[in-house]
Amino acid sequence: MSLFAMGFLLVILQPSSGQFPRACANRQSLLRKECCPPWDGDGSPCGELSSRGSCQNILLSQAPLGPQFPFSGVDDREDWPSIFYNRTCRCEGNFMGFNCGECKFGFSGPNCTERRLRTRRNILQLTTGEKDKFLAYLNLAKHTLSQDYVIATGTYTQMNNGSNPMFRNINIYDLFVWMHYYASRDTLLGGSNVWRDIDFAHEAPGFLPWHRVFLLMWERAIQKITGDENFTIPYWDWRDAEDCVVCTDEYMGGRHPTNPNLLSPASFFSSWQVICTQSEEYNSQQALCSATGEGPILRNPGNNDKSRTPRLPSSAEVEFCLSLTQYESGSMDKMANYSFRNTLEGFADPRTAISNISQSGLHNALHIYMNGSMSQVQGSANDPIFVLHHAFVDSIFERWLRRHRPMLEVYPAANAPIGHNRENYMVPFIPLYRNGEFFKPSRELGYDYEYLQEPAVGSFQEFLIPYLEQARQIWAWLVGAAVTGGIVTAMLTGLILTCRKKKRGTSSEIQPLLIESEDYNNISYQSNF
Repeated sequence: MSLFAMGFLLVILQPSSGQFPRACANRQSLLRKECCPPWDGDGSPCGELSSRGSCQNILLSQAPLGPQFPFSGVDDREDWPSIFYNRTCRCEGNFMGFNCGECKFGFSGPNCTERRLRTRRNILQLTTGEKDKFLAYLNLAKHTLSQDYVIATGTYTQMNNGSNPMFRNINIYDLFVWMHYYASRDTLLGGSNVWRDIDFAHEAPGFLPWHRVFLLMWERAIQKITGDENFTIPYWDWRDAEDCVVCTDEYMGGRHPTNPNLLSPASFFSSWQVICTQSEEYNSQQALCSATGEGPILRNPGNNDKSRTPRLPSSAEVEFCLSLTQYESGSMDKMANYSFRNTLEGFADPRTAISNISQSGLHNALHIYMNGSMSQVQGSANDPIFVLHHAFVDSIFERWLRRHRPMLEVYPAANAPIGHNRENYMVPFIPLYRNGEFFKPSRELGYDYEYLQEPAVGSFQEFLIPYLEQARQIWAWLVGAAVTGGIVTAMLTGLILTCRKKKRGTSSEIQPLLIESEDYNNISYQSNF
């Protein structure tokens, strides 16, 4: 089936995803500061009559923040989402959603009691049909209006503190582009003043959990509009790649024959309009991105500044990053040294883990390498390669979690940059998710990665690594203990044999040299790790 025909058949299906719930984007909800919509199943707020949830006050974290943002009360995203709502649905059990009408990630069924595990796969290993279906799904999302969510086109102050709502409709794909923009945009301080050193999704501990939730929500939105409950976002394994192998018309769009900054007209991605890419214009107007089209996707892979990003990341760099034992360190921002998060994000050298913001490694390297829409933080999700890239980044995060098996306490509870403490709610998601809730293995959230499932030996090795590391640190003691134990054992064995020989007075020549077969089968071998 052609992509066009598939998209035409799918467009009749109904959508859903996540930002400002349409049911709460009105004057009454804003003035009451309450977002507790009814669940369609029983008509009660948050499905309370069905014991799915209830409308409750939001419990905000009181933990201190880092010094990076020296203001208070100037940004709508502070203490999210309290500037808009201080009462939302708190769901029970495995229920989730802005009205408790959905299941938590990893659960399904009418009562959300059935566990479900989906597998994300390498896009280059999909069949032609599977790959074409994925592309058609993306195109469908770009041309399907979200029924459940809208975006804000003004700040709370510009909305006259809620009495003059400013929201607009948006398609499902652009909804996620806008959310990524909104989380990373500059703070508007009035006049022509802005504060740039702020980001609720990058440059701090929440980078990996935030994008994990982002992909899960994106995945669920596609599952809903297509009715394909088994859909998962594929990943692009870019380790050691010499060029952008997915930058072809067969996949994510090839290069335009006459303009190297544009996509080939043979790809339907070439007709897509980007949004939220003109940050300086928004800042000068003290306005939010209104999600209007701003031109085609730009991409010129490999023609980037080589002094900043000479090549795509290597396997060795990923392995070094995975060897780092600290999730976060120091200032917990882009200046952090020996931080797994900062090294994977790309602000620290992937060979030394020392911060070097003049270079772009690992995650950042891919964005810079694409040399176009992907290279600007706020609008980077416009390029559909974004989802492939971040799915693979998430898989590296997953490998680190499985290798080091950190306790939740490893994620910083206090003094991280604004929005990044463990108990902070992630901007701008409604329903609400805390950073710490997604600092856990992916299988607990209902998904896995194909390449992490296949090599059973590799998985076992990753399981053993923490123990082997501990053993390495005390190897001298272990060797000494083993030698001493061997000597003592040998002495005791000699004494016992001598005593038995004297007691029995039996010649050694008539003793069996081998264990009889029936005795051999009864021996159990054990190894103490």
